[in-house]
Amino acid sequence: MRANAMSHYAELHALSNFSFLRGASHPAELIERAHALGYRALALTDECSLAGVVRAHEAAQALPAAAADCFRLIIGAEFRTVCGFKLVLLAPSQQGYAQLCQLISLGRRRSKKGSYQLLRADLQSGLSDCLALWLPPAQPSAAQALWLRDFFPQRSWLAVELHYGADDRARLAQLCCLAERHALPVVASGDVHMHVRSRRALQDVLTAVRHGCTIDQAGGRLYPNAERHLRSLAQLRAIYPRALLDQSVAIAERCEALPEFIAAKAEWFPPGETG
Repeated sequence: MRANAMSHYAELHALSNFSFLRGASHPAELIERAHALGYRALALTDECSLAGVVRAHEAAQALPAAAADCFRLIIGAEFRTVCGFKLVLLAPSQQGYAQLCQLISLGRRRSKKGSYQLLRADLQSGLSDCLALWLPPAQPSAAQALWLRDFFPQRSWLAVELHYGADDRARLAQLCCLAERHALPVVASGDVHMHVRSRRALQDVLTAVRHGCTIDQAGGRLYPNAERHLRSLAQLRAIYPRALLDQSVAIAERCEALPEFIAAKAEWFPPGETG
């Protein structure tokens, strides 16, 4: 049996270089690496952007023919509202994809070129097909959990993202307890910014440029390690409980294969988002 068929992970939060001055890898590099590692899927979730989707689709189409049965590309985007609420929205269908396009257009048109502005109220309607992964802050609140559950019923999850920090065990326990208390399922995801660890230096440079400083001056604005890369299944199993990994695959299986209309209908992309 192929390794892919035995795997129990789908990466649902990955940024490419289309997240300007954040992601350090091209969409194709992420797709190819995820497939090589035996992932069941990869969601390209650039920040308020679908600009890398066509290139990701082209890379997925170029995988060996057998990959079509065991690996899929998922389309999504990461968002942060003006009040600091952060989440990933995934498009499980063509309708969900159109809803993402509309939200991105709304946020981009409110702000100057290269940025966006969204209110939490913007997420409360018009996203009936989208799946939501909450990316909780260091001190998550019950109110945020309840809001997510109420506005994305039966299609919302609390995402746990661990990167070999000193408090990983406590963080996992904190988030699982919060999720259980408020009837939210929990899923593992990676906050991926690069396809391989060796892109760490580039990712640091991008961060420094984004903040208008040198790498030496960046300090705590740099990630403390290189763990925001696509990690092996063995590494992931050592970090996360099996149930959280299995949940990522269950979410991926709710997402339809979308390549035909992505390749054929460029008009679905929001203005300026075709990359």
